[in-house]
Amino acid sequence: MLGDAQTIADQERFRALSREYAQLSDVSRCFTDWQQVQEDIETAQMMLDDPEMREMAQDELREAKEKSEQLEQQLQVLLLPKDPDDERNAFLEVRAGTGGDEAALFAGDLFRMYSRYAEARRWRVEIMSASEGEHGGYKEIIAKISGDGVYGRLKIRIWRSSRATCSCYGIAGSYSYFCLYRCGNARTA
Repeated sequence: MLGDAQTIADQERFRALSREYAQLSDVSRCFTDWQQVQEDIETAQMMLDDPEMREMAQDELREAKEKSEQLEQQLQVLLLPKDPDDERNAFLEVRAGTGGDEAALFAGDLFRMYSRYAEARRWRVEIMSASEGEHGGYKEIIAKISGDGVYGRLKIRIWRSSRATCSCYGIAGSYSYFCLYRCGNARTA
């Protein structure tokens, strides 16, 4: 279908079909890898009966089960219904909650974590507004993150984290909050 002359002539349709093909090929590749790991698990389980191979089989079985869990999680994410906003850019807002300086330090750590995650994916991080804490960190920071599939990826990352995260600095009642907003237009925002 992608090689059809009419499809190539209609650039909008061609781009949409190319994106769909890329998404489906990711699912297909992940599922094929998962099937191979299941075969590896079966082979390792059969090798457990051989006393000479038992130790090696146990190692292979453990590794294959770990890989199987990772691939299952990846498949679950890939099979989630696609949100039309997933390809948009996003605004990330991190605020220090109650806890004073410790909350500001933790908010700074959260922002650095997400900005490094973005940089590892070659997304652009642009700080729109920042209010620094007295001893480091941020009372509040808002950043625009631009790139391919930013909102969809960050939406899943933040969904896995809690909305209010306890401070790692051990201060009771010290919280930092973070939110993610999609940009209005993926091409211009």
